[in-house]
Amino acid sequence: MRVFVTGATGFIGSAVVKELIGAGHQVVGLARSDKAAEALLAAGAEVHRGSLEDLDSLRSGASAADGVIHLGFSNDFSNLADAGKKDCLAIKTLCEALKGSNKPLVTTSVITLLKSGRIGTEKDEADPNSVGAPRIASEEVALSFADQGVRVSVVRLAPCVHDENRQGFATALAYIAREKGISAYVGDGFNRWPAIHRLDAAKLFRMALESASAGSCLHGVGEESIPFRDIAEAIGSRLNLPVKSISNEDIDKHFGWLAQFAITDNPTSNALTQKWLGWKPEGSTLIADLEKK
Repeated sequence: MRVFVTGATGFIGSAVVKELIGAGHQVVGLARSDKAAEALLAAGAEVHRGSLEDLDSLRSGASAADGVIHLGFSNDFSNLADAGKKDCLAIKTLCEALKGSNKPLVTTSVITLLKSGRIGTEKDEADPNSVGAPRIASEEVALSFADQGVRVSVVRLAPCVHDENRQGFATALAYIAREKGISAYVGDGFNRWPAIHRLDAAKLFRMALESASAGSCLHGVGEESIPFRDIAEAIGSRLNLPVKSISNEDIDKHFGWLAQFAITDNPTSNALTQKWLGWKPEGSTLIADLEKK
């Protein structure tokens, strides 16, 4: 299959490209710079010049492909609303290019758009009051094309996509810990985060492309429920910093843009994703990767 991939040179995207090529697919990656183009060529992929804001480039890339994986996202967490709007427009453009073709499109969403405080499942709808709410519109637009001749599926990713070098939001927590001199959690720290190893995520995207049903939401989750306090303690151990509880009144001052994520309780099931695709996460745990020095 000839697969057009946005975000192809990112932390997750580069692993997805390798996974696809290893499975015998031909990959065409979106590249907005010479550096990105060189990385794609080195990985064995073809280059399609453009950007997420260049809708013509998205349209032509998708039209020439047998399937699309959309991983690109503007990671400006200081303005998630604007990033969400751009993502929504990009997804709509990709969907319209594939409309009526019955070709697969796998888009990316986030677990944090589910309701906090209970175990989220693949059947759960997004919560407009969630911290991940800016991604809801993109998910809804994608799924609206499931009955318009696009085999669209959505992968909701955990906040910590990790390997031994990077750990998603936990890496940001480590930066904050260095800056503040403590690794913090809020209250008792028993709110829970899911996580997934980078290579497990890559395999999930490839399997979704190959066989996910139209309109399905899949959970990119390896570990379903990690107490935030455990994450803070692993960061403290790695950086040789004290680990302390802080009050709700201090979360904005300490965590900045991560404040609301730091108190979110998002235990998440991946049972249906495993059942539907035969996918099984096998990578190392988040805590094990955080503790590597």
